[in-house]
Amino acid sequence: MTREQYILATQQNNLPRTENAQLYPVGIYGWRKRCLYFFVLLLLVTMIVNLAMTIWILKVMNFTVDGMGNLRVTKKGIRLEGISEFLLPLYVKEIHSRKDSPLVLQSDRNVTVNARNHMGQLTGQLTVGAEAVEAQCKRFEVRASEDGRVLFSADEDEITIGAEKLKVTGTEGAVFGHSVETPHIRAEPSQDLRLESPTRSLIMEAPRGVQVSAAAGDFKAACRKELHLQSTEGEIFLNADTIRLGNLPSGSFSSSPSSSNTRQTVYELCVCPNGKLYLSPAGVGSTCQSSSSICLWS
Repeated sequence: MTREQYILATQQNNLPRTENAQLYPVGIYGWRKRCLYFFVLLLLVTMIVNLAMTIWILKVMNFTVDGMGNLRVTKKGIRLEGISEFLLPLYVKEIHSRKDSPLVLQSDRNVTVNARNHMGQLTGQLTVGAEAVEAQCKRFEVRASEDGRVLFSADEDEITIGAEKLKVTGTEGAVFGHSVETPHIRAEPSQDLRLESPTRSLIMEAPRGVQVSAAAGDFKAACRKELHLQSTEGEIFLNADTIRLGNLPSGSFSSSPSSSNTRQTVYELCVCPNGKLYLSPAGVGSTCQSSSSICLWS
């Protein structure tokens, strides 16, 4: 295109056109404008409400730079003050209370503490319920607070009591289903020691001897039927200043009339072939043969 043609073409486009001229407004008018203002106003109100709710929640929950409410985040962990309620399981490494207050774990049903290994298997369990306290583990120990000495321990094989004294205060005493091994049994000071079997026998056995002594009192052995003293290889030795055998049967024999009026005070101790002892009035000689009729009905 030559220069003259370009000038003619541009002059024709710049000529005013008066015929069919129309004006189109630029912008949003009418109901569209009102709707836009309404949505802008609604968005502004929503933002104000959200900001107010956020401020209210921060105020009610007591959000601070250290934590939320009774929950404080410290360098050593999380600190809870007051009563806390957990609706789901809680996994922690250590739980301890403040130095001036106790630690209370409370539940409407029971409180269960579980211990698991690295594979998630249950190795120990402590359950505090309304009717019982149950502990499930390989070994249960109770130690002293001062020196860490084991006071009580229990496992599948044995139960060990390491206290200096075991005291049973029940009216029925202690009941053992099997044997009890102990080197010493003694009662409290100024109290009697009583070993009793209400319906069966009471047996005391020892391979090297059984010794019963009363240093400041009497020793009594009473029974309803026979009292047997038996020694298979040794002897029965009675060592005392005075030996008395009471309620022994007395035999009798015919004597002279002059001696019948005197009171008999001296007797002779006689023995039947079966070992029964009886008394016979003493005479000049032995009177056991004269009064041996007592052995016939013994």
